[in-house]
Amino acid sequence: MHQEKTIKPTSGWFYLAFFLAGMVGAVLLLIASVANSGLLGDGLTACAVTVSVLGFVGSFICLFGLLAIAPNQARVLLLFGEYRGSVVQSGFYWVNPFYSKKKISLRVRNFETGSTTTPEKKDAAGQIVSKKTRTLGRPSKVNDRDGNPIEISAVVVWKVVNTAEAMFEVDDYEDFVAVQSEAALRNMASRHPYDSEDHEISLRKSVQEVSDQLQSDIQERLEKAGVEVIEARISHLAYASEIAAAMLQRQQAQAVVAARTKIVEGAVGMVHMALDQLAKDHIVELDDERRAAMVSNLLVVLCSDRHTQPVVNTGSLY
Repeated sequence: MHQEKTIKPTSGWFYLAFFLAGMVGAVLLLIASVANSGLLGDGLTACAVTVSVLGFVGSFICLFGLLAIAPNQARVLLLFGEYRGSVVQSGFYWVNPFYSKKKISLRVRNFETGSTTTPEKKDAAGQIVSKKTRTLGRPSKVNDRDGNPIEISAVVVWKVVNTAEAMFEVDDYEDFVAVQSEAALRNMASRHPYDSEDHEISLRKSVQEVSDQLQSDIQERLEKAGVEVIEARISHLAYASEIAAAMLQRQQAQAVVAARTKIVEGAVGMVHMALDQLAKDHIVELDDERRAAMVSNLLVVLCSDRHTQPVVNTGSLY
């Protein structure tokens, strides 16, 4: 594992002015030595020309050590393949001009699982022919714990927190994040049912618990890449098309049963209250047969899904 070494180089403004002045001074020295070659002689003239050329070339090479870093950007510094440190603070600096400076972003990024990224293409002259593009995320098809095929996708928010690990531990940390997030999502979806009773975690009902578990699984896989997962949430969840119609019918049947159960519970309570109130106020005395008939009639009225049409008895009570 590569440990990140954070360094803060010296400010680059003084070195910028110094090396620019060195280049100008070298040019002036060259002009003056050539113009006064007759007075200086061949030896001094050759020496002055050599000093001016070396001063100009050295100052020009040292200008390549200037480094400008924007906020939430970093540079990983290498000297002939050896890691020297990372500059993570924004500013204008000067470092050894022979350092290789690898740019890496510390900004918060997000992507949706199932999307593919096409890198930018350049021609022989270095001009960008096509820009970097990303396709829309496509839901992944996976079986849940009960074996039902479902379609699922998630949005992952992440950022780089260790530049050394992101640069050296994995080949391409962005592709590594995408692949490992997809694998963690598939693994998590196969451990839980799509829908279940209230006491069990399910993909559809337990949104917060599933999101926290997904974030933890992805973070565990990306630990070696120097990446922190800020948030992971399911963005799409549905039954696969081949069983969607059957599962919809099952859900509708379950909803109807639950609604009827609630209606029956309420109707029984209302009938019980009505009979108790009639007996308490001595409004009418009913034998067991008439009480059963009243209970039946009241339940029909209360539990029916359509308006009932009562038959009014205009004769005697019985």
